[in-house]
Amino acid sequence: MKVIAVLVLYVTLFYQGESNSLDSCEGRCGFGTNSNFTCQCNPVCERYNDCCSDYAELCKADGGNVGNKITDAEIKALSETLYSMDSNRASSSELTINPQALVPDSQTGSQNDLSSEPLYLHLDEDAVFSKPTYAALLALLDNYNRMTGQVEDFSSQQLAEQETFIKETMLNTELGRELFAFLNTKGVYTSEEEFVQDLKMMWFGLYSRNNNKLDSSGFEHIFAGEIKGGKVSGFHNWIQFYLLEKSGKLNYYSHSFDGPWTSYPDVMGLQFMWDGYYKQVGSAVIGCSPEFDLAIYSLCYIARPGKHCYLSLGGQQLIIQTYTWNNSSYGDGKKFIGSAYPVSIKY
Repeated sequence: MKVIAVLVLYVTLFYQGESNSLDSCEGRCGFGTNSNFTCQCNPVCERYNDCCSDYAELCKADGGNVGNKITDAEIKALSETLYSMDSNRASSSELTINPQALVPDSQTGSQNDLSSEPLYLHLDEDAVFSKPTYAALLALLDNYNRMTGQVEDFSSQQLAEQETFIKETMLNTELGRELFAFLNTKGVYTSEEEFVQDLKMMWFGLYSRNNNKLDSSGFEHIFAGEIKGGKVSGFHNWIQFYLLEKSGKLNYYSHSFDGPWTSYPDVMGLQFMWDGYYKQVGSAVIGCSPEFDLAIYSLCYIARPGKHCYLSLGGQQLIIQTYTWNNSSYGDGKKFIGSAYPVSIKY
């Protein structure tokens, strides 16, 4: 069947006047992934290491089809749109934080508790956690063993919770649908089904961080947090921080940077102790909705994998750093997300 499909593809391309080569980007810049071709020409092929040899020349060079490339300006414009659409963010009446001690970068490793009070002084849980996307996130956070090297084994209910989280945040919110619409116009995804399935694998697909065990995922690392080598690894979600601090399992020490935003979401670099394990800088976007967190990290991972990703929130710059997990893959060589977090810049 695949041979027939390839022959049909050759004939179609021939009569369209396009290139009849399966290993060229001629006439294909920005198109979605097509397994009939031996290489790809969409904006994320660099992340999956499956670009055609002429991708850079035809799809990225000045003489190529640059309209299909995801530009820095487009990322900034989209991030402003997502920021304005984040109607589920916490308001100042619903959330109160107390940053207390500010330390220079040179002192983030000192492990000194310089803040006598918790970071979170107040959260109206009834107002915030009752929203469907928050409820979907809360259902996931207790599904993980934080120690790397321990196999993660999910029940059917926990797998269903993963699917619910992606659908609630990305399909059932205006913000998530806006992200899909943008990626769809850029040829990254051709359908909502493809979008949902790829995000589910990208974020929840398991890989090994320790001892060849399927012990980790992008979601666990970033949203729930892990322990590796006697230290906190990942942990870049404000809701998980709030829950653990409330339960007495996390002690806030200080912050090394605080963004310029006077309302939520805000961005902070945090020092804390989690049940005897220290985090030197656990940067997070504070007060945002789960869908906003997932959207900006996904956007940056898709558009700028392994690089600085420059966003704009309310006219203020935010830099997100992402990392690909290069030791294993899914699908046709696609890479799991390794990490994503806000980068410290001097505001």
